[in-house]
Formats: sequence, C-alpha cells, structure tokens
Amino acid sequence: MRLAHYQQAEYFYAKCDSMGFVVWAEIPFVNRVTTFEEANAKQQLTELIRQNYNHPSIYTWGLHNEVYTPNAYTIELTTKLNDLAKTEDPFRYTVQVSGYNIIDHAVNNNADMQGINHYFGWYNGVIRDVDKWADQISKDFKDYKIIFSEYGAEANPSHQQEIVGDVGNQWANPAFFPEEFSTKFHEIHWGTIKRHPVFLASYLWNTFDFATPITALNVEPRNYKGLVTFDRKLKKDPFYWYKANWSKEPVLYLTQRRVVERANEITAVTVYSNVGTPTLMVNGVEVKEFAIGETDVHYIFQNVKLKEGDNTIQVKASIDGQQLEDKISWHYTRDNPKAISKDGPKDNKNEHIGL
Repeated sequence: MRLAHYQQAEYFYAKCDSMGFVVWAEIPFVNRVTTFEEANAKQQLTELIRQNYNHPSIYTWGLHNEVYTPNAYTIELTTKLNDLAKTEDPFRYTVQVSGYNIIDHAVNNNADMQGINHYFGWYNGVIRDVDKWADQISKDFKDYKIIFSEYGAEANPSHQQEIVGDVGNQWANPAFFPEEFSTKFHEIHWGTIKRHPVFLASYLWNTFDFATPITALNVEPRNYKGLVTFDRKLKKDPFYWYKANWSKEPVLYLTQRRVVERANEITAVTVYSNVGTPTLMVNGVEVKEFAIGETDVHYIFQNVKLKEGDNTIQVKASIDGQQLEDKISWHYTRDNPKAISKDGPKDNKNEHIGL
C-alpha cells in the first residue's frame, strides 16, 4: 500500500500492522521545487521516521514524488534525505519517484529504489506502449531496483461506451471518462506488470475516487481513477479485475454490466474467473469459443450475436461444490439512439502533471 503523498494518521499505520499490509510511507515533497524546501523536508522526514519507526508494516521511506527542475537542487536534496533516512533507520529501504518513464533520468536513482509514475494511453501515447517500455527496461535496467509507482485512468460509472480505443479522454471537455477505457487500461497494464519481474512492486492509482482542485483536466472537481467510487458504494469493473487476479476468494464476474444500451449486434463478452473455465449462456444458448486475455483469469468470448431487444448474459462456474453465477442484461437495437458513440481522442504527448 502506497500512502501518497503525505504522512498518515497513527490509526492507519496501526491498522496496517494488524491486517498485514506492507506500507510505503512518504513526506509531501512533491511536484514543484522552490529551492527553499530543505529544512522543512528534513524536519518532516525525521518526524515521520521517529514517530513511525516501530510500525512493522512500513518497509520503505518515500523521499519525493515527481520533483524535477532545477535538477541539481533536486539531486542534492534527495541525496541528503536519503542519508538522513539511513541515519535515522538503517534497516529500511528508501524510495524516490519520477513521473518520467526514463529510468536513468538525471534526477533518478538517488535512493535504494526508483519509482516511475506513468500512464500509458492516458496522459500520453497508447496503452500498449507499456509493453514496449517494460520490455526495454527489462533488458537495459535489469539490475536496477524499479517500482511502477503509479498507473491508472479515469472511470466515471455514469459514463459508458461499448467500444473504446487505445487513447483515453483525459482532455475531454465536457468530461467523458467511460468506465470501459479504464477496464481495458488496467487489464493491459496488470498483464504487462505480471509478465515483467523487473518491477519490485507496482501501485495502481487509485483505490478510491478522491477530491482534487479544479484544473484544466475538468474532473468536476474529482479524480475518477479509483477502483471504487468516492462514496465507497460502487466497485467498478477494474476492481473485480484485480480481485480475480489477486484474491483467494472465488470471483466470477461479467464486465460492461452498465453498458446496457447496445448498438453492435456482434460483440465480445468478457468474464473474470479465478475458478476455472466459465460457462457462458446468451439468451439461454451456450457460447463455447473463447480466448484467454491478459492473464489466466481473463476469458474473452468473441463474436457473440445479440438479438433485437433485451438480451440475458449469464455465466456460471463451480469450485469445491460451490456454484457461482453472474447475470446481466443488455438491450440491443440497430442504430440504437441511446447507445453512446464518440470519436476517440487523438494521441497526445502531454506529460503527467501529478494529479
């Protein structure tokens, strides 16, 4: 669990101790540099370590997040903070974070571990760029201690779209953040992370939607990158993606359950199942052909044909005598006026700005 980007309450650390979470704690030296941070940053890091030294959940002290120019000052202060952390606590790791996806950037590698924040397909490039990047750093930086410290995409459950592309709607105005893009984003990113052991750890951004200042991103003012809504009441599709991949609890889940209005007669049905091959029924008829997606819990039934009107999508599986089932309804009409169809955004080269 990454506790970004500031110190947390004693209660939270104590809960992590008792529940068995492994925690990254950090100070709020983040984003911008004035060159007057040194005394305050040292004080906050000293207090963070002394106050929380005895919490067994904490495994690393975070020195900064996305701090760049002036490079010389950032490098000098990060080095001083690393020395301070090692003096106060020689037994734990230190970590710093860059928003650039360049491992050997000038401001990087002044702590035990180097975190990289990057949002392939969201703030720039396309989603699949994450594969090429991970392949390259696995080859060129295999001896480095690298953490994929932030990745994610906005997902507003009230925004739905049948088919999404490889580039997100981060600059949409008015805001349009379909849940389906975030689902695709997380499927690809976790699949890539799982296949690349060069990453010591990875941290999706974020568990819950959260408030943020109003910015050019027009997030109303809210960041929708959470797996769970701001009020903690609705778990989005990407939540179940990670639960199926990570949890020991049985998971059988149909995605796109909120894309009720459909305009495509031929479509794919995606199932997350960590209990083996599911049985898919569409309007009472079994669909047998499927492909395995990004991981072994990712079942994609291609070329499913819908009928005019209401369609029942049902999936079943069993484990240890326990019967699991999930069911959703889609409404298909040719040229359905209620189905949202938007032109996809264009690739852009804007860098992540720290929200």
